[in-house]
This record gives sequence, C-alpha cells and structure tokens, in this order.
Amino acid sequence: MTSPHRRSNYDVTDTVQVSSPDAVRDAVLELYATTWPGADLDTPRRAIEDFTRLFTGSMPGFIGVDTVYHDLQHTLDVVLAAARLFAGYERAATEGTRLGPERALMGLVTALFHDAGYIREETETNVPNGAVFTRSHVTRSARFIARYLPTVGLSQWVPVATRIVHFTGYEVPFDQIRVRDARDRQVGHLLGTADLLAQMSDRCYLEKCRDRLYAEFVLGGIAIYPGTEGIKVNYGSGLDLLRQTPYFVNSAIEERLEGAFGHAYRHVEPLFNGANPYMDAIRQNVDYLKGLMRTGRWPMLRRNPPVYTIDPDPMRSVRSLMVQQLEDTWGPAPSPITAPSG
Repeated sequence: MTSPHRRSNYDVTDTVQVSSPDAVRDAVLELYATTWPGADLDTPRRAIEDFTRLFTGSMPGFIGVDTVYHDLQHTLDVVLAAARLFAGYERAATEGTRLGPERALMGLVTALFHDAGYIREETETNVPNGAVFTRSHVTRSARFIARYLPTVGLSQWVPVATRIVHFTGYEVPFDQIRVRDARDRQVGHLLGTADLLAQMSDRCYLEKCRDRLYAEFVLGGIAIYPGTEGIKVNYGSGLDLLRQTPYFVNSAIEERLEGAFGHAYRHVEPLFNGANPYMDAIRQNVDYLKGLMRTGRWPMLRRNPPVYTIDPDPMRSVRSLMVQQLEDTWGPAPSPITAPSG
C-alpha cells in the first residue's frame, strides 16, 4: 500500500530510502537471498558498490552523474523495483520458466547501469552535461555494461544484457531486440517495467517532470531543436511538458506496461498481498495532475526535493545551461521560452 505521508526520497511504500545505496543494497540483497537461498551475494553487493562509485564520481575515468532527473535516486528506485519484480516473478513461475539466480543477477546489474550512458567520461570535456546524451544514452549504457560484466564474472551475459537494456529506452524498436531464450526477454520486460514504474510512481514525479526532465530534454535536443522547416518545438516549457504528461503515462501503460511488456508490472503483487503500490501511486499522480489542469492551480506543485548528483548546486547549473541552449536556438532574450520556476 502507498503511504499518505510518504517521504520524497523513499520508495513507493515509504519503507526503503532510495537515495541511499546502502538501504537499497540491503533491501535488494534480502529479496535476492530469500528468492534464491544459497546464491552468491558478493557479486550483487560489489555491483552496487561499483554503481555508487560510478555515480558519485569515484570511478576512474568517469565524472559522475550530473543529470538532475536521471540522478542517483532514480536508478536506485529502478533497481529496487526490478528486484521486487524478479522476486515476484520467480515465486510464481513454473518449471522451465524460472529465471534462476544468475540470470536474475544479470538483470540486476543491467538495472544498476541502465542509465550509465548519461555519465560523462573524463575525456568528454566538451560536453557540458550528461543530458546531452539523452538520445543515445541507452546505447552508451550498453557499451558500459559490456565492459563491466566481465569484471564481475558475468562475461557470458554480455550479448544478452547489452540487448535487453534497450527495453528501458526508445533507441531500438522492441521487435528488433533479439535474444535466444524467452527467459532473457522476460528479464528485459521486467527491466523496462521497473524503469517506468519507478519514474511514474515517484512522489515528486510531477515536479520532476516540470523542473528537471524538461531541462534534460532541452539539453538533449528533444524539447526544442532546429528542423528542416525551422525550429521544432515538442515542449515549449516545463509546464507544457507537464500538460502532455497524462498522454505519455496513458500510452506508456497501454503500449509498454500492458502491451509490449505483457502486464509484467503485476509480478510485484505477490510481494504485497495482491496489491500494486506502484500502479496505485501512478494513478494518484495522474489524477492529481488532471485536477490541476482543470483548475489551473499550478502553484500547488511546490515540492522541491533534493537532487542526488555530483554538482553542489545542480538545479542552478542545469538551468544556466538550459537558458544558454534556448538562447542559442531562439536568439538572445526576449525569448518565447522561459525557464521553469523551482
């Protein structure tokens, strides 16, 4: 069940602090150990440690995460959701369809690094922010995963992991993601499901779309960009993106969660006595947003949760970059686009 007093840096049940790698590690390892008794816990523990090093800028060769929507908390939230989905699926699966501990471990590692492509390498000094990689970040994540898996004894899973990570993105059509084993495709569906569930059920999803995702879309050339017939505007402002969010959520549920992923979101339900706190929270977010759209009471969206990046003042930095990008596109102020308020 979702909590009426849920904290912004906790998971959908308000029981796991998803801004804390240690808290998520403990929750994930408990799920893994109870689902696959006797399975090796050293590798998933090390993978979470390596994820933390990568995102906090402690891994040699990488700068650390600086994207304000796809920050450290986002990935930890996804990993927790993925662990729950894997565990719920396994407990209800029949002989021959079970994932097994190693395949599930591959899925967890892929979840940990599914957004590694947003992180700049130290040689990419000409890139001002990882959001520039929005259109290609999943392919970049696949390259990172291909290098990482052999370091934790999972080199045989590189061909699978580098394909199924694309279930979290839009760079490769799903019917072009080829894997030999149906169980590998199932892991991909669970992984893509976890990514959507964690985002759309976030307590501050609406504010994060307006204030953070819009900024990433500007820097990534998705919101506004030069086209063959002039400037193309997909989202004119953070508020414009928010007004389109009900359509996005509806299409994500119908086309991905229920369609392509085959209702994989239901695999969390065995862990919650048949309830689905993720879907409940998503519906609450959309219902609240629709109410705001009817009444125009946009100032009610006033949550301003912490951002978990390497930047000491991440929102100021990304807004400055966003304004510069908009000026480069439209020309100097006055501009028809203004930066969203905090």
